Amino acid sequence: MDPVAIEAFLAPLARHARKLKALEGLVFWGGAEGWEASPSEALEAEEIAFYAEGLLLDGFRMQWTLVAAADAPTLPDHLRLEFWQDGSPAPPLPPGWVALDSARWG
Repeated sequence: MDPVAIEAFLAPLARHARKLKALEGLVFWGGAEGWEASPSEALEAEEIAFYAEGLLLDGFRMQWTLVAAADAPTLPDHLRLEFWQDGSPAPPLPPGWVALDSARWG
């Protein structure tokens, strides 16, 4: 893995986390058997980029999304962090949520 490319991919995510310090990062895992409906853990804003960088260096794929509730589409609610190695990428956001920004690695 190219650490410089990973840092470039994570730069917008890190900017969101620095700007929106109260935002949580909700971690979702997927695999050959599908995707969990609930997050496996919640990260504080300052942990998000570091956590993601380690997994990308280990060869995981990732999609991150800055998410807002559909009834307040301009107010960021959380960062959705989706990781997988095998299987398909993350499914679309569940009903009631909208993406404000997003990127995919791998």
